[in-house]
Amino acid sequence: MELPKFILGDNTDLPDAIFVIHTDFPRFIINLENDEIEWFEDFDKNDEQELLTESQTAIKEASEFYDREVARYEN
Repeated sequence: MELPKFILGDNTDLPDAIFVIHTDFPRFIINLENDEIEWFEDFDKNDEQELLTESQTAIKEASEFYDREVARYEN
């Protein structure tokens, strides 16, 4: 199965939370309500700088994905 790079998620137990799931490496879920991140990867100290850069880019893209999806619902 081919997954999209980002998936939106919500849960009625956390009504104010908006989750974006990133399915590519480095995999994570970000709660856009408070920018809390849950990583699904184990990071190696040797790769820390590269992963930091990749992670920052992926988090920015997750926010842009959410904004794009919301704009599509509004139209």
